[in-house]
Amino acid sequence: MSVLFFKRFLQRPFQVASIIPSSKALVERVASKMDFSKPRVIAEYGPGEGVHSREIARRMHPGSTLLLFELDPDFSRDLERQFVDNPRVQVVHGDAAQLPAELQRRGIKLCDYVLSGIPFSILDIEKKRALLQKTYDAIAPGGSFIIYQVTNELRQHATLFQHGESEYFLQNIPPMFVTVFNKVNTRNGYGHPAAKPVMRVPVNHAA
Repeated sequence: MSVLFFKRFLQRPFQVASIIPSSKALVERVASKMDFSKPRVIAEYGPGEGVHSREIARRMHPGSTLLLFELDPDFSRDLERQFVDNPRVQVVHGDAAQLPAELQRRGIKLCDYVLSGIPFSILDIEKKRALLQKTYDAIAPGGSFIIYQVTNELRQHATLFQHGESEYFLQNIPPMFVTVFNKVNTRNGYGHPAAKPVMRVPVNHAA
């Protein structure tokens, strides 16, 4: 665990949400939900010190774009330093709600995947629903919204998405619910191939 991550947890425990970064096993499981076989547009909310970001950047197609939305200025600067030589990765020092505006500014129509580890449970209901709406609108048909959270309460709010499946992933401290919400492609009824979880464990209640 980096000193910066621990310092930020002590200063802003609800914003950072966990005392240690995601485990290697969780990072690999989350990345397995995405199809990297072709160019993708991927956005990540609250990347923190970038453990998921680095794995996505390592796996993604050369023609892909990864947008990192980080509100914390120190984390943002650290991410910019990490990816200074990778033009496919762009750091946005700002709120996740800026996603639609940032896509438009870059001439990008829609995202294929949006990944989030931010603690949605601490957001008030109106902000939560507004961010879910913006996220849904920014995802292409067939794309996915992938979250990892200590609770599964977001399922009851993410009703915009036509399909969602969760698994309780124990190989992390703390254990996490990993949920994939799919925006159904009306042409074939499915999302990207990798959007289907490796272990399909439907969870219909909030933790």
